[in-house]
Amino acid sequence: MRIAPDKLSAEALQGLIEAHVLREGTDYGHQEFSFADKCAEVRLALDRGGAEIWFDAESEAVMILPIPRTNR
Repeated sequence: MRIAPDKLSAEALQGLIEAHVLREGTDYGHQEFSFADKCAEVRLALDRGGAEIWFDAESEAVMILPIPRTNR
C-alpha cells in the first residue's frame, strides 16, 4: 500500500528517511555527501514524485522506493 508522505508526522517521516539512507548505503559516485545531504536528497525525491513510501502489511515493512522516470 502506498503512503503519502503528508500522512506521516514530521518525526516519523524523518525517521523513515534516515533509516532508508542508513540501510541503502547508496553510492553517490566520486563525491562524498554527508548523511544530512543524503536525507535531503531522499526528501526531495519524495516531494517531487521521484520516490514513494510503501507499506507491506504482511511483512510490516516500510520502504522508500524510487519511481522509474517512465512511470512518472
